[in-house]
Amino acid sequence: MKKKIVVFTGNRAEYGLQKPIIQALKESKKFNYILIVSGSHLNKKYGNTVSEIQKDKFRISYKIKLNSKSEKDPIYTTSNISKIINELSKILKKENPEFMLVNADRFETFAACIASTQMNIPTVHVEGGDITLGGTLDDNVRHAITKLSHFHFVTNKNSYSNLIKMGEEKWRIYNSGLASNDLINRKKLINYKLIKKKFHLKKNKTAILTYHAYGPSLRKIKTEIDEIEKVIDVLLKKNFNIMATFPNNDHGSNIIINKLKKLKKKYYKKNFYLHKSLGNNLYYSLLNLSRNEKVIMLGNSSSGIKESPSFKCPFINIGDRQTGRIKAENVISVICKKNKILNAVNFCLNNRIFKLKLQKLENPYYKKDTGKKIVRKLEKIKINYKLLNKKHIF
Repeated sequence: MKKKIVVFTGNRAEYGLQKPIIQALKESKKFNYILIVSGSHLNKKYGNTVSEIQKDKFRISYKIKLNSKSEKDPIYTTSNISKIINELSKILKKENPEFMLVNADRFETFAACIASTQMNIPTVHVEGGDITLGGTLDDNVRHAITKLSHFHFVTNKNSYSNLIKMGEEKWRIYNSGLASNDLINRKKLINYKLIKKKFHLKKNKTAILTYHAYGPSLRKIKTEIDEIEKVIDVLLKKNFNIMATFPNNDHGSNIIINKLKKLKKKYYKKNFYLHKSLGNNLYYSLLNLSRNEKVIMLGNSSSGIKESPSFKCPFINIGDRQTGRIKAENVISVICKKNKILNAVNFCLNNRIFKLKLQKLENPYYKKDTGKKIVRKLEKIKINYKLLNKKHIF
């Protein structure tokens, strides 16, 4: 009889990281997967990205819709954590799975992990051990999930060492690499001419912008997005295409979204393009333009740290949100000041030594067939007292 494994996803970025794992579970002869979809996936404001999951032909077993009306209120996160715990607990009681799989550091994931671990269900955490020192809640949530979870798939050697330092037993940790890099198959990406035509990209220089809310200060978010507007104004005058996407559904994201909508009106017919969500294939196809012309990433998305190296695409990492992560040499970190960002853009596109380094770049998060390796490892894990009775080494 196949074992049941519940997979929880509450965010577009998280789903991209999970997709190869879900595909491997779908193909497994030892698992039946139960997919639970929540968070921004079910919110039209953020692109209703549940449609991407349906397009990928994954069976969705349950949906947990969150309250988005309170997004501007600090209790938005806590009230929705409570809702997920309550509704997911009922599902877990009904399904009685052998495993629960959660990913990364989102508040939705934290809620899912609380529900499963408190019901004594072996919980598997992907992407633990990362460090982000930028004053976000991510670290607190990520490390809390680590201490609750029973087994860990980390994406790099530094994260493996960090979990050991946190007191996790070695046998509970497996360095699998980052699963989303499994999706980067250039043969399946949209070719150069078609992707240019699809997005009406008229220039041969493109900046891909994703900026997320972070930290406890809404004032800081507003200050930084205002500074980014100044950068956009200069880049458009320098004949760049600007491809901007919505942020995650965090407290403070409305400030960024409102600004992006104003910029869309301000720069109407001036090569500024705004998308709620691109989906993996379109997003990677845009990054792949870097093979033919000048392309940079701008913002504070973890994708710039973990996936852009696979395309040898420069990433200008703005602000503190990703401080502490292991970075490849394509990443240039700057404070959120107009001149600093523009200097970094110039460096990325024109520095000969930097461009030579890009040609030899290796992605520190890449391992071949990560999704399949994770599932093969899961198939071998024995559910027993040793697994459930966690010891913390000090």
